Amino acid sequence: MKLTTWGACGTVTGSCHLLEHQGFKLLLDCGMYQGEPKSDNYDPFGFDPREVDAVVLSHAHLDHVGRIPRLYRLGFEGRVYATAPTLKLIRPILEDALKLMKEDIKRARRKGLPVPELLWEEADVRALLERSKPLPYYGTRKIGPFRVTLRNAGHLPGSAFVEVQAGGRTLVFSGDLGNRRKETLPDPDYPRVADLVLSESTYGDRPHRPFQATLVEFAEVLAQTLDGGGKVVIPSFALERAQEILFYIRRFEAEGAIPSVPVYVDSPLTTRISEIYGEIQEAFSPLVQSFYRRGIDPFAPQKLRYTQSVDESKRLNFLEGPAIIIAGSGMLSGGRILHHLRHQLPDARNALVFVGYQPRGGLGHRIIEGAGEVRIHGHEVRVRAKVYSLGGFSGHAGRDELLDWLTAEPRIVLVHGEDPARASLARALRARGAKVTRARLGQRFEV
Repeated sequence: MKLTTWGACGTVTGSCHLLEHQGFKLLLDCGMYQGEPKSDNYDPFGFDPREVDAVVLSHAHLDHVGRIPRLYRLGFEGRVYATAPTLKLIRPILEDALKLMKEDIKRARRKGLPVPELLWEEADVRALLERSKPLPYYGTRKIGPFRVTLRNAGHLPGSAFVEVQAGGRTLVFSGDLGNRRKETLPDPDYPRVADLVLSESTYGDRPHRPFQATLVEFAEVLAQTLDGGGKVVIPSFALERAQEILFYIRRFEAEGAIPSVPVYVDSPLTTRISEIYGEIQEAFSPLVQSFYRRGIDPFAPQKLRYTQSVDESKRLNFLEGPAIIIAGSGMLSGGRILHHLRHQLPDARNALVFVGYQPRGGLGHRIIEGAGEVRIHGHEVRVRAKVYSLGGFSGHAGRDELLDWLTAEPRIVLVHGEDPARASLARALRARGAKVTRARLGQRFEV
């Protein structure tokens, strides 16, 4: 087998890796680059999409699936394989991305800026959905000369790491590995010893704070802010993170740890995903499944309200009294969260709570680093609200968990991590005897 890394090299988005054997070309993920520069998504692929025979997906996040419709637009005609929950979640993820692209085009025209082309259109999403095939966990499927098995990655409902066998050799692709000991999803499975492991390294330079300590701090921040009449603003990914935050807000309410206040989810995408959650109950932990069996929505605080229209979203900026506002995007790269930050950051009674990864140099990272003023939609905004970063909520494995997952692996290629994180993890892995490479874009490996 020959592996070429065509994305997520020195960055945490754009996952895309090509595996070849006996003339058959199998793509592992094909995600969008998020954050800046968005122009990376318009660059040519390092391969001809018409020559790709099939795609296997690790999970439904946009940075792992967002360029698959573009493959179809450029001539790909093969099938896409993933778990059934992943295939259910892909549709709203891609439809929302297309909507945002169209809004970017309208904004560019209005401002007289260069107008970007659409990466893909509705017909390309339909082609993907029509050509997709579900793969259950642990059931090996022959795809061309490859034998492919998906195992639980514990990162999202339906997320998987991919085991590929051919020619007497084994490759394992981690996708994104989940954070262990979380209550809403099962823990990741462990991989078999492989000839090569293509592994993510998002938090390769630091472990997460113990999860129970994170929950204690989260409850304290909520109680303190809400009791003081302030608002808690939480930037969150629409898939998994927002629902997990809702799960714990509901629990804190039930325990009396926080007052019951209006909780607004200002994200049509999150609304759609939350509806799908009830259809994929088998993808969750036994605890979550037990709630569903008793007819209880485990992701619904008492005063949960989903906003839909732009007008509903704007009205949240003028709310009186304490409230919790959850909105996307989680990395502050766009979306309704930016409007809420513009209005809520200047108020010292409020709190901004980060519950996910913030790329270096991005708006979120600058705020966490203590910026007293930031620019949002052309306006200078004072940062007077209290700022908290709760790393324990991460959906990714921390450094210690990555080292544990890779314990027995002799040969590892690191992707999906910024270079300081990859370098730190590589040093630790080499210290115990593993052969480790930090992949470059277009680098080729013999498995």
